[in-house]
Amino acid sequence: MTQATVQRRVQRIRHELRMREVEVVRRERISPHFISLTFAGEALADFVSAGFDDHIKFMFDDADGNTVRRDYTPRRFDRQARELTVEFALHGDGKVCQWAENAQVGDAAVIGGPRGSMIVPTDFAWRLLIADATGLPAVHRCLEELPAGTRAIVLLQVEAADRRAFDSAADVQLQWFDSSEQLLAAVEALQLPEGEGFCWGAGESASMVRVRNLLTQEKGQLKETMRIAAYWRQGESDHHEELSQ
Repeated sequence: MTQATVQRRVQRIRHELRMREVEVVRRERISPHFISLTFAGEALADFVSAGFDDHIKFMFDDADGNTVRRDYTPRRFDRQARELTVEFALHGDGKVCQWAENAQVGDAAVIGGPRGSMIVPTDFAWRLLIADATGLPAVHRCLEELPAGTRAIVLLQVEAADRRAFDSAADVQLQWFDSSEQLLAAVEALQLPEGEGFCWGAGESASMVRVRNLLTQEKGQLKETMRIAAYWRQGESDHHEELSQ
């Protein structure tokens, strides 16, 4: 299969950028370092999230009147109820972590986007998902959306207390790791299955650069069958970068 054919198969679609005012209607602590917040509002009537790793811009005003903006994955959307669920990883003492930790029903926020979606066909022979805790919501969503008969290899660096069972009809081969060194060693040792597969990764910038290089330079994976992203960078409060474009 040519690279041009692969590019056509993995489609990227654009959405009209809109800012939507919403408010918290439910909150749930789903693990020690994750809080699930469900937002609702009539502005969500035409909300679209077509890809499992879409990103919305979550915005609120801090105590000084400054607008804080961070990228998050839409975890679940109920169009009939006009409800959008987002899972917040509580890593550190950043402003968004504090906001999510203290959020109560009725609190207001603004959601922008998503600007676009990546649509990955379900007929790839296999999927490889690699992530740290920040990519966990997207992994959960991806596995939930995969149909029966698909194969998924999942490598995750997540603290033991935050590991949760996955709901998936797919054939899932899952490994958990305690450190980025262990995760990278597993990627390096992995023998990719036969057939055309799609690789996805998300996490800390330096680790994901290494993942990208391992897959492309040592495993021979085409960049057209990959999406690797840095969801955060050590020492920075707001960082998101596509690494495999």
